[in-house]
Amino acid sequence: MTPTFSVIMPIYNVERFVTAAIDSVLAQEDGDLELLIIDDCSPDGSRAICEAYDDPRITLIPHPVNRGLAGARNTGVRAAQGRYLAFLDSDDIWEPAKLARHREHLEARPGVGLSFSRSAFIDADGAPLDYYQMPSLTDITPGLLFCRNPVGNGSAPVIRREILEAIAFDCEVKGGGVLPCYFDESLRQSEDIECWTRIALKTGTTVEGIPEPLTRYRLNEGGLSAQLERQYQSWLAIVELTRAYAPDFIEQWYPRAQAYQLRYLARQAIRLRDGKAAWDYVRRAIKAWPGIWKAEFGRTAATAGAALMLRVLPERLYLRCEGLAQGIIGKAQKKKIDNDPRPRSVTPERQQDAHEAESP
Repeated sequence: MTPTFSVIMPIYNVERFVTAAIDSVLAQEDGDLELLIIDDCSPDGSRAICEAYDDPRITLIPHPVNRGLAGARNTGVRAAQGRYLAFLDSDDIWEPAKLARHREHLEARPGVGLSFSRSAFIDADGAPLDYYQMPSLTDITPGLLFCRNPVGNGSAPVIRREILEAIAFDCEVKGGGVLPCYFDESLRQSEDIECWTRIALKTGTTVEGIPEPLTRYRLNEGGLSAQLERQYQSWLAIVELTRAYAPDFIEQWYPRAQAYQLRYLARQAIRLRDGKAAWDYVRRAIKAWPGIWKAEFGRTAATAGAALMLRVLPERLYLRCEGLAQGIIGKAQKKKIDNDPRPRSVTPERQQDAHEAESP
């Protein structure tokens, strides 16, 4: 029988985390699913862990060559049988109600093509950090997607199959000839942002979130600050890919989106405890679009202040200040989550008038 959900989960060097990810899928309250695990030539023990599961809902698909996250997701989409396609990165975890809530959302809101949830941060060991990704849930325009990616991360969305089919394009696949693709395999980072933006621009579907933090998003500290600049270069590649079919859109949104991307990288540098890089990204963000101060003074000032404090304060004192601030923010976020209503109807007129909102 055809499942309602196809869960697509690439694996690569995740033997430490993959058991928790798989268990969170199999524990879903709505168990009408298939789990497609795509082994992207993982060199560690991830595949053996997956093979040890004895559940008919699991299918393991090996890649003959490494193709990256976009390539693994494309393989999963092509193999999927479900009506709704859900993506889970293999170092993240879902809450048991995740798929049930998305089924309710998509069935109640037929105009929504991409449904996502808020996410709660966890550390590398899976412990909750008590703060959340808090994006806008409604009034999500293509400009907002491009600038702020309210979807938040690759483990948050559930998408109607026909929406992904509508943006399919033929591409040369490493080791596989020409096949239909959905995520751009030329990108090794930020391929999800490119895909969500393309969905919004090319299909006109409504993108909408639900208030519960149903994804636990793991913060790993394995990267070096140098990786942030590679991420920025990947984002610039997205700009050019989008410019090829929507030049007017890029002309309108590029300065603002660039500023938000650089500010996001500043926050990532702060997390990596690299004050010099963080301050540099803050300065570049303000230079790219000075209007970021007026648009979001509080968030911009907080990022600049944290970058400056990281540069000048002893690390122990900085960590104390950061912990206090995160505790205050986390409590406020939790209160907002508890009080937020279910998504309301979004009319085309309101989408046109949508304003900027809090980024993930």
